[in-house]
Parts: sequence; structure tokens; C-alpha cells
Amino acid sequence: MRPDFLRCERLPNIWCPGCGNGIVLRALLEAIDQLQLDPDKVVLVSGIGCSSRAPAYTAFDNVHTLHGRAIPVATGIKMANPDLTVIVVTGDGDGSAIGGNHLIHAARRDVDITVVVFNNYNYGMTGGQASPLTPSSSITTTTPNGNLDRPFDLVKLAAGAGATYVARSGIYFTKHLVDHLKKAIAHDGFSLVDAVAQCPTYFGRFNKKGSAGQMVTSQKDWMVLKSVAEKKTPEELVGKTIIGEFVKIERHSPASAAAPKEQA
Repeated sequence: MRPDFLRCERLPNIWCPGCGNGIVLRALLEAIDQLQLDPDKVVLVSGIGCSSRAPAYTAFDNVHTLHGRAIPVATGIKMANPDLTVIVVTGDGDGSAIGGNHLIHAARRDVDITVVVFNNYNYGMTGGQASPLTPSSSITTTTPNGNLDRPFDLVKLAAGAGATYVARSGIYFTKHLVDHLKKAIAHDGFSLVDAVAQCPTYFGRFNKKGSAGQMVTSQKDWMVLKSVAEKKTPEELVGKTIIGEFVKIERHSPASAAAPKEQA
């Protein structure tokens, strides 16, 4: 990763010790570097939350928007200048709760942006409340007796809404995460990567998941590669999270076609 991708004067970051957000950010910057993108043509857009502070540590142009509103702002940027690589950095709460409707319709329109979800299964910045992706029975500040709601599968939601590239990975599988971020960013159309990280301060502590290191290494026990999962029975996959590439459809994004054309 190129050191000039970071605004070192803004470090150290505000994230708690052991937070997984730094690993996801590193993977994202590594993907941008390996794709050899022009830094002057990369824009990061974020909403509100722990994850949404990530762009502020980068040297790219970035926009810090309102809670849940990163995707429509990113859509406007891409429509105005299709030559830009526009990446949304969001969390499981920011992106799937208050911003969920924007996600669905950006996927439906196949807008040529990439959404990277820093998924730590709770609202980390505001005190550890449950999000739409919090696993059932999990303890959070808003579900002290265990989460009664069923989480939805963000991968299936994006795929069902029309996203043309969808993948999931975890921070334990760093190379796997970088590879799928590269594919998502290079994809022409709406792409989403569900990047599962850890929040030791709230989710880990409330649910007795051990140290931050233990939360990271445990991913190898409950995450299963899609190619492996396809050979297992539904019973063998109970309690497992499948990672890999779920949707890859090559088609031209209407967003670039809708951009204003220069007069001859």
C-alpha cells in the first residue's frame, strides 16, 4: 500500500484498540493500489458511524455525508463525472438500516459505484445497539436479553435488488478480502462487498467473544468459502457464514449513459 494514500497527520485513528475497521481500510487501500488507480480520480463517500470515519484518514477526495445518505451522494458524484471511481464506505447500521432504501434502489438502477460495508454486527459508535445484521440471540444495548429479530442477509438483499457484483469476506482472510474488493471496484455497475469485522468493545464484550485477536481468528471456524459450502449439506452449514463471490453480471451501467454529454 502506498504511504501517500494516508493523511498521516490525522493519525492515530479514533477507533478502539482491536477494532477491525483499520484492517478493512488497509484492504481497501491495497485494492486501490493494486488496481493502479489515479488517486486524483478516486472519491470516497461515507455516512455516519465508526466505519464512516475511514475516508478522513485517506488522501483521496472524500465526502462525509448525513446518516444513511452516502449512496445518493455517491450516485450524484458518479452521474456528474463518470470518469471518477466512487466508493461508498458504510457500516451495517448506516448502510442497511437508515440507508437501506438507498442501497436497494442504487442496486436496482445498477449505478456504477462500489459499496464497502464494514460489518461488525452492531452500531459501534453510538453505544452498541442492534442493527439489521445483528445475529439472532445476540446481546446488545438495545437487546439485553438477546436479539429476537432475525437478521437479513445483506448479500441476498443486494443480489435480489439487482446488484451486478456482490461478495462477502472477513478480515481474517485478508488476501481474499483484497481480491474481492479489487473485483468490485473494477466492476462496471453496482457492486457491494460485505466485509465482516470485529467490534471487541461492544459486540465482543457483550457476547463474551474473547479478545480482539480471538474474534479475528475465530472467523476461520465459522466462515466457509462458497466453493466449499456448495459441497456441504444445509445441516453442516448451520451457524456458518459463507464468503466468496455471489453475483457477477457483466453489463453496461445506465448511470454512465445518463451523464451529460459534451457539446460537439
